[in-house]
Order: sequence, then C-alpha cells, then structure tokens
Amino acid sequence: MTEFNDKAAAQYGVQDYSATPKIDGLEIIQLRRFNDDGGSMTELGRMDEGMHQLVDGFSARQINYSVMDPLGIKAFHLHKRQTDVWFVPPGDKILLVVGDVRKGSPSEGVVERKVLGDGNSFLVRIPPGVAHGAKNLRAATPSQIIYFVDVQFSVDDKCDEGRLPWDHFGTEVWDVERA
Repeated sequence: MTEFNDKAAAQYGVQDYSATPKIDGLEIIQLRRFNDDGGSMTELGRMDEGMHQLVDGFSARQINYSVMDPLGIKAFHLHKRQTDVWFVPPGDKILLVVGDVRKGSPSEGVVERKVLGDGNSFLVRIPPGVAHGAKNLRAATPSQIIYFVDVQFSVDDKCDEGRLPWDHFGTEVWDVERA
C-alpha cells in the first residue's frame, strides 16, 4: 500500500458518497428539452383548469418571472400556505438552497442545495414551511427564475411572503464547493 508524506497524510480525506438527507415534500421533476437545428424548447407544464399535470395536486394561481444580478443572493423566502414551483432556464445557473423549518416535520432541520439550469430542465416543488433562496452563480450575466405559485400575492392581512436572514443556515451554504 502506498504511503503519503506527512503533509498529505494530515490533509487526506475521502469524499462522503452516502445518501444525503432529503426534505419531505421537496420534489424535483425532470423536464424534457426538445432540440433541433433551430434551437430548443422546454414545456414547463400543461394546465387543466389551473391544475398542473406534472405537479400532483398543485393549482397555479400566479406565474412570476425574476431576474437575479450576477452573483446576487435572494434569501430566504418562507411561506405558511404557499407552494412554489421553480424553473431556471438551461442557459442560466442558479444555486437553490432550501431548509425545512417545519416544526415536527420528518425532515425538520435538513438543508439541501441544488444547482438549477446549467444545461438541465427541472421543475422544483417547494412546499410551505421550507425556506428557499437562490444565488446566481454567473459572475458576469444575470440569471432568471420562472415560478408558479398556488397563492396570489397580496399585501393585506393574507400576505404570505415571510423572510429569514440570508445567512439563517450559515454563510457557507452559499459557497461554491471545491473538490
């Protein structure tokens, strides 16, 4: 067996390949991206009287479009009633950070990170009580998010747009992991 010098031996580690905890109710749905010699197209969903065919039990009440500045962070949003369904275009690259803050949830305290866009087409269902935020991983260009919600925005007593500080789960959740 090969031995390492003292410095390498002191810093040597093995990557953890075990399954990471998952947030209960967080759903990642792979979408089909159709390419031809003229470009590409991704179907974000078909609606039957507001019910999204790919997101079981989800009724879209509002569709939003958001642009994030280069390396910008928007976090953390938190809803008591609202479910979000996010899509990031394949040409953009956003780090989604989600954390389960639902008291008594089987995944309470679990934090997950997922890169959206970057050549892939996903819908991400974010249930109520799961804090969510995003970082544009592109240093020179904006990135976009298109998202469906099942509660219309309101500024009255029905407002469901809560916030937690951007560093609620620690500042390191926003760092690019280096292997």
